[in-house]
Amino acid sequence: MICRARQRASHGAFTNQVAKRHLMNNAHQRPKEPARVRRALLDAAQQIAVAQGLQNVTVQAVAQAAGVTKGGLLHHFASKQRLLDALFADLIEAYEQEITSRMASQTQTYGVFSRAYIETTMADITEPNRHPRAALCVLAISDAGMRKLWADRMNTLRRAHDDTDDDIQLAIARFAVDGYWLAQMIGSDERAPEIVRKHLISLTRFS
Repeated sequence: MICRARQRASHGAFTNQVAKRHLMNNAHQRPKEPARVRRALLDAAQQIAVAQGLQNVTVQAVAQAAGVTKGGLLHHFASKQRLLDALFADLIEAYEQEITSRMASQTQTYGVFSRAYIETTMADITEPNRHPRAALCVLAISDAGMRKLWADRMNTLRRAHDDTDDDIQLAIARFAVDGYWLAQMIGSDERAPEIVRKHLISLTRFS
């Protein structure tokens, strides 16, 4: 009887240890809650900025849209300005990474940066619920420091590829996609994006 009791106790202890290890492993595999909350807050701020304007990006509105308390937002971002600064940094980093990623998938070196720039800008038009460029513009228009930071980051990225993209035709193609993007944002042009994209990309091919 005593042996059986000890066996049951030993088995129970072993089962508890296995259960604890399982819970610990699951905890490591689950996304960290603070990271999820921070991401939700940045996404909510971006959506409000694009849809309603920067003046409506308030601490209360962002917290409510993200499904957290006002105190929860302030735990991650001490003020509205800190939130906007973090959003701008997040957007510009993602924008640069997408351009770089699109460049890596290309085989022709001439115009490699310009094609990636055009494709990334066009994706902001054709893919629903993206609009990172629109959010960047909303933020940059209201803040001279953000405008300078965006210009500096993009100029640095472009100059790194002067050997492949320092051509007036490529510059014109980039200017054109900027103009088309703006026309689409304000609804002043009805040309199909895919037709425009193909024409602009053709300008970046070496002939």
